[in-house]
Amino acid sequence: MSEFTGGSSAPREYVVPAGTARGDGYELEITPKTAGWEHSSLRVLALGSGGSRVVDTGDEEMFLVPLSGSATVTLGEQTHELAGRSGVFEGPTDFSYLPVHSAVTVASATGGRFALCGARTAVELPFRRGDRAEVPVELRGSGQSTRQVRNFGAAGVFEAASAICVEVITPGGNWSSYPAHKHDEAGPHECELEEIYYFEIAPGPAGQPGLGFHRTSSSPGHEIDITVEVHDRDTVLVPWGWHGPCAAAPGHDMYYLNVMAGPGDERAWKITDHPDQAWVRDTWADQAIDSRLTGNGGQ
Repeated sequence: MSEFTGGSSAPREYVVPAGTARGDGYELEITPKTAGWEHSSLRVLALGSGGSRVVDTGDEEMFLVPLSGSATVTLGEQTHELAGRSGVFEGPTDFSYLPVHSAVTVASATGGRFALCGARTAVELPFRRGDRAEVPVELRGSGQSTRQVRNFGAAGVFEAASAICVEVITPGGNWSSYPAHKHDEAGPHECELEEIYYFEIAPGPAGQPGLGFHRTSSSPGHEIDITVEVHDRDTVLVPWGWHGPCAAAPGHDMYYLNVMAGPGDERAWKITDHPDQAWVRDTWADQAIDSRLTGNGGQ
């Protein structure tokens, strides 16, 4: 576990290795309180075959996203059937939007793992289902910066009050979240957003554990310094600062789930590129898109 000082606050733990942030019945539980901030949260619920759990959303809206397995999600007399997937590298998934102040029953005949991506809000929106076939899939960058972005919970794609959620696939040997960027100031060109990176790293051909790297560095007025080797099911918190790149080791595809929320009235993802790295975008037009991401589902 690594500790870093954020601004004038006490040292915080921004790197959360797999298995170290368990909650009541959760494989992973990061709340605004434990993160030391105000808005974003992430929980991972693991259910055995035939298992179920009542999720009380409290003062948070949540996206329920199957990481593996299928689920039946029920609120009152409404039920969503989520076909799910075998794992995060298979492709996009069905998901459910859970309103604030709701007691939602999550059940799984197959068993599986389910992410609950949360954000505090006072706005109550309807309980809704998102279909995998309608998830916009974007190929961003080119060459060794090619990555796939699944914009299931992006602003302007699926209505929510505050939470912004996307999935990113970075093939082994590629870089993503690059150029490094920030969103820690409110203004016409940038939104203030707390961000969670939850990683899964594909194993090698004989099951060898994979690895990757994540970087967060200080932005004006915000001190932070993180360079960390990430492994399967590790989590990194980004309260502020320039973040990126995320680098996937050759032979090991990288997945990360991003959860973002902030204090602004506008639900938007507005960023500023790092001035030393923004030039790299101009090189993409002359490079081929990585062919590993041009197939169905991005595989």
